[in-house]
Amino acid sequence: MTDQAEYVETRTFDSLDPRTATVLASYPIAGRDEVDAAVARARSAARWWDVQGFTGRRRWLLEFKRAIAKDANALADVIAAETGKPDEDSLLEVMMGVEHIDWASRNAEKTLKQRKVSAGLISANQQAYVGYRPFGVVGVIGPWNYPLYTPMGSIAYALAAGNTVVFKPSELTPGVGEWLAQKWNSLAAPHPVFQTITGDGSTGTALCRAAVDKIAFTGSTATAKKVMATCAETLTPLVAECGGKDAMLVDADANLDAAVEFATFGAMGNAGQTCAGVERIYVAAPVYEKFVDKLAAAVTALKPGGAATSSYGPMTLGKQSDIVRSQIEDALSKGGHAVVGGLESLHGPYIDPVILTDVPENSTAITEETFGPTVVVNKVRDLDEGIERANASSYGLGASVFTKDPAAGRRAAEKLDCGVVTVNSVLGFAGIPALPFGGTGDSGFGRIHGADGLREFSTVKSLAVQKFSAPLNLLTMQRKARDLKISALMLKLRHGRG
Repeated sequence: MTDQAEYVETRTFDSLDPRTATVLASYPIAGRDEVDAAVARARSAARWWDVQGFTGRRRWLLEFKRAIAKDANALADVIAAETGKPDEDSLLEVMMGVEHIDWASRNAEKTLKQRKVSAGLISANQQAYVGYRPFGVVGVIGPWNYPLYTPMGSIAYALAAGNTVVFKPSELTPGVGEWLAQKWNSLAAPHPVFQTITGDGSTGTALCRAAVDKIAFTGSTATAKKVMATCAETLTPLVAECGGKDAMLVDADANLDAAVEFATFGAMGNAGQTCAGVERIYVAAPVYEKFVDKLAAAVTALKPGGAATSSYGPMTLGKQSDIVRSQIEDALSKGGHAVVGGLESLHGPYIDPVILTDVPENSTAITEETFGPTVVVNKVRDLDEGIERANASSYGLGASVFTKDPAAGRRAAEKLDCGVVTVNSVLGFAGIPALPFGGTGDSGFGRIHGADGLREFSTVKSLAVQKFSAPLNLLTMQRKARDLKISALMLKLRHGRG
């Protein structure tokens, strides 16, 4: 029994460099007891963190931000090693993550502090207030494609709102989570406000069952459903960001050079492993051929590989190559064409750029998330047909519109069924901390970033304070006929007239 117990306590897993499959480090698989203990520590620390108030928490978070920024290259090295992405992309991720810590800490007070609201005419004897309180302990389950930037959209905002955080990074990128925890600990905070626990799916399940007050999850739709079912056992609220099948619309009057540059970045950046990247492009017929030619030239010039200066790296998750292969096969079998690349583009964990055209809308290359350096470019009659096809997806995360007509761009944005739209750019919202981010449908629910992100990790507390007795007192068991008669007359005068 002793040997077995020791074995369970020391279970580990390896973090691998996807470029070479070499072992980077080994990490413990936290079991139920370890997770419960971390949450208990966070629960104990929550009172101290709450008492710091907005001003105190801001000081701690800004110090955290400065510590990360000063050592940004070291963190970028960890990201690059665990994901395989180029050094520049890794450093960009650190930059954006730091921006969110800064914004959340500086804007928490004005967003969440108690404010007075109108009590209305019939309650003129009352003073009314709305305020926001932290949940307590928030569990964050992070992804592997952007192992710093994405979970920081929950971590920073949850902390700024007054919660303590237990972070479970992806088992593919545990080093990033450990690095963050060590950096926080270097600040010598007297209580464990931020902790990282490492492990596999069982660790994430244990976190959902560990009496946390909210879970923030980023990952696939299928996994989100499992997380949601587990959270339902204890009515633990959940915010879920589950990826997308984002569409890019190109109008006949668009600046094609700019559209191609953004399409290349959105579809191929990070090897296509971007939840809000570009996976479908609908181009107006008059400029379709020209757009395809320009895009083909742009992506052909890319140089994927494992070097620090490569255009993009490998599939971080090995089985993702099989998904990409399957979707290419499905598109081609249903009449689609490979303008650039094809099945020969797959080389183990590395995939050369692939452009597919004339792909039927029922192909998995259109209906399912790809998460690889492939993109479908289909011809549409005009912007309206592009909107119709974009909205046919079960996903609703993001979209982009390219047109020289600002009014047309805004109109299209309003008609697109998704959480965020960029006009004449792709992923432009990612560097704007004030903009909330999240989706609809299979892309999940809830919001991170911005004021809505701060409120996502807060509970609303309403307060009514009676200043004097009501002239017409209806909130009593000894209600006077006179008061009711006058109130009924006021109802007709205020709300019954046309």
